[in-house]
Amino acid sequence: MWERSLVLSAPGKVILHGEHAVVHGKVALAVALDLRTFLRLRPSGEGRVCVRLPGVGVVRSWDTPSLQALRRGFAADFDESKSPSVEQLDTLKEFAGIAAGASAPESLATLAFLYMCLAISAKYGDVPSVDILVWSELPTGAGLGSSAAFTVCLAAALLTACGAISCPLKEGESTARWTEEELTLINSWAFQGERVIHGNPSGVDNAVGTWGGALRYQSGKITPLKRVPTLRILLTNTKVPRSTKVLVAGVKEKILKFPAIMNPVLDSIDAISQECQSVLEAMPANPSPEYYPVLEELFDINQHHLNVIGVGHPSLDRLCQVTASHGLHSKLTGAGGGGCGITLLRPDTSPLAVEAAKRDLCACGFECWETNIGAPGVTLHSSSSLNAEVLHALSKS
Repeated sequence: MWERSLVLSAPGKVILHGEHAVVHGKVALAVALDLRTFLRLRPSGEGRVCVRLPGVGVVRSWDTPSLQALRRGFAADFDESKSPSVEQLDTLKEFAGIAAGASAPESLATLAFLYMCLAISAKYGDVPSVDILVWSELPTGAGLGSSAAFTVCLAAALLTACGAISCPLKEGESTARWTEEELTLINSWAFQGERVIHGNPSGVDNAVGTWGGALRYQSGKITPLKRVPTLRILLTNTKVPRSTKVLVAGVKEKILKFPAIMNPVLDSIDAISQECQSVLEAMPANPSPEYYPVLEELFDINQHHLNVIGVGHPSLDRLCQVTASHGLHSKLTGAGGGGCGITLLRPDTSPLAVEAAKRDLCACGFECWETNIGAPGVTLHSSSSLNAEVLHALSKS
């Protein structure tokens, strides 16, 4: 029986460069965003599994004997290398009272939790009697990897509770991380959770949540960058809804209509991603201020390219104008057509300029966070390492 309380967290993600071009075989750079999802796991004495996700309004609990019985009823084996089967998911939906075609975040989060709980315990021991509470700094549905941060936290917590990986936090330490081998296992189970939620995800979001830092993605191949600096940014949500599917289809249509015009733009975006990777990898060994103008210029060029391929939006133009009036450089991140933008902050950007930019962005009706990219991946925390807001959110029993 699991006897310790644990708190762990995983970061969100933003695409730094290469959004849309990545669909056409070009390089994209994804970076860990230091807006995090936190999970508290406590032993539950009553032979029950309880999960609470206040962000999406989920409070569910099941007794462990009925979960054990449900697990035994599965014909097919659970395996982190095989996609969850339609039959498995249908059985879980029926068990949890989730409608067949349900796609609301609370339904998908509950389904991912049940799948991961049963699958991990099937492989590594009994269903643990635990009480899990998840709280996030990330907005959902904004393309910031909130579902992957959830499944990474869940995979790490359940694997630890089942004894499949160690609990690396020692007495007196404020934070700890798992070994490379353990992180690989966390990532593979987090990817299964992402498959439950998204069907056919790329695996980028859960890899960023697991390893943190930055990674390169091209044609299905994910490569973590060796060492990357932590960069300060403003992250702005325009709150303009958009359909990724419609935007991706629009880009494809433009490429088919004007191949000689559009393909060089995609090649240029690819070159931006590669140039940015070189700069990021050079920065930790030589933290010189001269890198920042290069990063800013790459932001500006890429934002123009994204407008050219048709994924801009007046709200994003406004965001870029507002930050430019404060001497700052921005670009959209993710699908475009609204959604989020990122603004690079130099180490010497004055706090007054940052506050003024945030004030002006909020006056546009946008939501704005000052945070970092290149953040650490999934991490165990002692309660002394958590800020007051996180402690308060996780103290709700």
